[in-house]
Amino acid sequence: MTGGPRVALLGFSIECNRFAPPATAADFRARCWLEGDAILADARGAASRTLGEMPGFVQAMDAAGPWQPRPILLACAEPSGPVEDADFAAMMARWRQGLEALRGAVEGVYCTLHGAGLTTLRDDPEGELQSLVREVLGDVPFACSYDLHANVSDAMVAGCDAFVGYRTNPHVDMRERGAECAGLLRRLMQGERFHRAFRRLPIVPPTVSLLTAKGPYAEVIEFGQERMRLLGPRKVANVSVMGGFAYGDTPFNGLAIIVTGPDRDACEHLAEELAHDAWGKRARFVARLTPLAEAVQRALTTEVPLCFADVADNPGGGGGGNTMHILAAFHEAGVDGALFGLVHDPALAQEAHALGTGARFTARFNRAPRDSFAHPFQAEAEVLALSDGRVTGRRGTYARSVVELGPTAALRLGGITVVVVSRRTQCADPAFLEHLGLDIAAARCVVVKSRGHFRAGFDEFFSPGRIIEVDAPGLTSPDLGRFEWRRLPRPVLPLDAGACWP
Repeated sequence: MTGGPRVALLGFSIECNRFAPPATAADFRARCWLEGDAILADARGAASRTLGEMPGFVQAMDAAGPWQPRPILLACAEPSGPVEDADFAAMMARWRQGLEALRGAVEGVYCTLHGAGLTTLRDDPEGELQSLVREVLGDVPFACSYDLHANVSDAMVAGCDAFVGYRTNPHVDMRERGAECAGLLRRLMQGERFHRAFRRLPIVPPTVSLLTAKGPYAEVIEFGQERMRLLGPRKVANVSVMGGFAYGDTPFNGLAIIVTGPDRDACEHLAEELAHDAWGKRARFVARLTPLAEAVQRALTTEVPLCFADVADNPGGGGGGNTMHILAAFHEAGVDGALFGLVHDPALAQEAHALGTGARFTARFNRAPRDSFAHPFQAEAEVLALSDGRVTGRRGTYARSVVELGPTAALRLGGITVVVVSRRTQCADPAFLEHLGLDIAAARCVVVKSRGHFRAGFDEFFSPGRIIEVDAPGLTSPDLGRFEWRRLPRPVLPLDAGACWP
């Protein structure tokens, strides 16, 4: 085949919190909206606007031999509420147009997806996009990658030939998973056929119980990888253990296991084995948080630097990045030597830019609150530093990714320095603070609005024993009993003690 196989490229990535304000097309354009050859230019560049799956796939395909990419549309946004359905429908129209132009003219398809998307009218936009690929292109070899927080529907599993989920949380293997998809797609295009075995359990794990360094989730993932290595690639090609995203509140929430490979019996047996292993660990999928009052005392008395995670206000899970519970408590108690980030407050950032470095003023947070958790707070402040907010991540999840924080300001509030941004982003990379000249190593404590990805970015400063997950209100609270669930399958653990399987 002259020039190698022709491969369609497309993607849709957003993690949707049912309880958060809706996302729009503007949110995608602000984070990553790439069409046509711009997808390839971004994927082959030193730093990309998108996350690592597409760069990993493209670079692996380039390295493996000739191929002919046929890029369509890649749309990614920061985690938020459900996407306005009209905006998603417009994306679907663009994907349909691109796919129809390729009908009968491609040998494979790669799609990068999140798996926890929603729209204001649809529970399974990823499944619909995969179905569109099948409708237009038919039985063409089709590989998809997913975040491990995907809520896996039947349509998502049935709609592709190779199902590949992240294996690390914090997510630091995105490029590797994209590259894995490239290898599996080449096998499919050479004539192999894969079976997909699928098991879903009535467990909706709190997000803080889904770390992969240690704990029950890490153990299930590693067990799956060990068994896959023993069986070999001619029986099992991929094992994906998907923790899910509780706040999606979908009918298909639940820890899911998908085993992909050439040998149907081996895949089915391994999926069943892993499901039983995960079910045996069910009592360990719980949230253990530190009360706010205790966190304040530890910040006041610590003799070693500590990191406090505001897990309930994680922009990486749809949180507003604007709750004041920890900041107000630390400020009132007189905590000294603290860095706090990132607070999403465009009006305050704009005011600081207008006043200039060195200005002293009354900083009023949440003048235009995004949600009911964004209570007003004010304190006397000094503008320490300003930036345009364009940052290239240097560690962990955002490494080599270009992130636009928008006009950004570092404000000193007594003994606390607060970084205020104009675009809602979780504080998962030291560069988000360092680009303002802030010295993380010199701080007595650092407060990050992030659930877990900060662990891969800030691990050079804080070992796991120096990280405190704080119990405070917010849209991403790991205390699942605080939410009014409407679509979640019931009974389900940890909400319902009577949940059972099989």
